[in-house]
Amino acid sequence: MVGDAESSGSKKHKGEPDMNSSFYIHASDYPKQMHVNETLIDINYTDWSQEMMNFLFAKNKVGLVDGSIKKPTEDATNYVLWMRCDAMVKGWLITTMEKDIRTSVKYANTTSKIWADLKERLGKESALRAYELKQNLLMTQQNGVIVFVYYTKLRSLWDEIGSYYQCHDVHVVVANVVLEKR
Repeated sequence: MVGDAESSGSKKHKGEPDMNSSFYIHASDYPKQMHVNETLIDINYTDWSQEMMNFLFAKNKVGLVDGSIKKPTEDATNYVLWMRCDAMVKGWLITTMEKDIRTSVKYANTTSKIWADLKERLGKESALRAYELKQNLLMTQQNGVIVFVYYTKLRSLWDEIGSYYQCHDVHVVVANVVLEKR
């Protein structure tokens, strides 16, 4: 039958861990691993958070930072699993932060509280960066470079602007910048 464990080739035997569970931790995972290319500092929150979310998505742990996987009660059967996973993700997050930021979040009870705190404090730099990007876009000119190079520079600015605005707003922002340029 379609969808059976046997027909999908992923036969699960009793006692084997469910690798699709958000509570699954691979044997090679440990809390002090560095999983993103940049250390979080006060000016790179947007890039860092996007990279960290990609990593957490690959590890099936986004629910711990966005709060969609709630902390169970102490008597729940999955309490220890949740605590272990939350501790692992907390280690991943903290390892990628510079010392002052790490110190400011080390007493948070859960990774979702760390994530919300970082977003509240460091996400505000996004408005300044978005303004700088719009100004860069406004000032960008071809100046004799080949179209490919010019387009690549514009595309890079558009993509970064897009990371600061919701998708439907990006087109409005870029259109407004183009109109300002005229």
